[in-house]
Amino acid sequence: MLATRENLVPDVAFADVAGRTVLVRADLNVPMLGGRITDNTRISRFAPAVATLVSRGARVVVMTHLGRPAAEYNPIFSTRPVAEVLSAALQCDVRFVPDCVGNAAERSVGALPPGGVALLENLRFHKGEIDNNLAFARRLSILGDIYVNDAFSCSHRAHASTHAIAGLMPACAGPSLLAEIAALQKALDAAHRPVTAIVGGAKVSTKIEILKNLVGKVDTLVIGGGMANTFLFARGLSVGASLCEKNAAATVREIEAAAQKSGCRILLPRDVVVSRRFVANEACETVLVDAISDDVMALDIGDASRREIGEALRQSRTVLWNGPLGAFEMPPYGDGTFSVARITAGLTRRGALRSVAGGGDTVAALITAGVDQDLTYVSTAGGAFLDWLEGRPLPGIEALKSSQHQLKGDVTWLG
Repeated sequence: MLATRENLVPDVAFADVAGRTVLVRADLNVPMLGGRITDNTRISRFAPAVATLVSRGARVVVMTHLGRPAAEYNPIFSTRPVAEVLSAALQCDVRFVPDCVGNAAERSVGALPPGGVALLENLRFHKGEIDNNLAFARRLSILGDIYVNDAFSCSHRAHASTHAIAGLMPACAGPSLLAEIAALQKALDAAHRPVTAIVGGAKVSTKIEILKNLVGKVDTLVIGGGMANTFLFARGLSVGASLCEKNAAATVREIEAAAQKSGCRILLPRDVVVSRRFVANEACETVLVDAISDDVMALDIGDASRREIGEALRQSRTVLWNGPLGAFEMPPYGDGTFSVARITAGLTRRGALRSVAGGGDTVAALITAGVDQDLTYVSTAGGAFLDWLEGRPLPGIEALKSSQHQLKGDVTWLG
């Protein structure tokens, strides 16, 4: 990345926030059941950023979305419970503001004492948020002196609180967003080579752009899951009753040609675990990929494939992982994914490998394997992570780079 202002992101750590109101966009879209938060991981991870700003003399106003409330008030999606859990995490009172814009919100935020913290009501109760409406963004901007985007996971969407607002006030990145950018850059754009990417999941069609981007940047590309069946089919092999997108064969051949041109090795399964029915603990067997009969479906990688992937990882310095290698949610077809996860974790613990993983199914598989804390970085960003893998600019990040407003203080521009 070129070291120019246009290509870099300003870091709030170097901004003078003392005596100022900092408006922070977080992603506190936590799972709820019956009005109670069932997993407060995102809140606990975000709390230290708030505590740091408070310790530097700022008033902090937090804004987030929660669920998909169809642009109207719905008590099921109120952020009030989030304010309560954030209060506990910070061990201080967090004022809940029952709207995110308007006179009541302005009065409540305006009355915050020095070092005070407030959490606004759900941004998505207003249509202007999703529409990236400039007037709505202006109403948000009134609430603060400095805008901070600390929600990488929301930065792939051009919404008012992630995009339009950055052009209206001094704007910079928060620690979580910068940590995500740094981890992803070290996994691909500035990686220690050799680099291996593991891409799995059900369908090639959902990851075509990811594959096209990766074959030009990594040394080895491991293909697993249902996607591998389509690659095998494109090479002329029968995949029996397995999930396979036969109409994507031509696209797969284009991806393989691009990989060959760039010197990227594509690693497909050598053997697979097959069964006649997709049922938990059904009778299954391991066969070579050229011996899949018409009445069975491939549901996991076999031992030989696991060993070959393990060897590729041992020869690598960096691994980037998105997508499981089999139907991990149904036993015993998670064994391949879990085995590779444990190899990755072991190499990471020994300092032999930098490992970055992301995507909902990938994170779930790592948690099931008990190694989610052992990788270098595990991203929960979802759509933003996938867009980054495709090489797409993220609107929320681009807005920070192009902000024309000056921050008070000695601002350092970080890549």
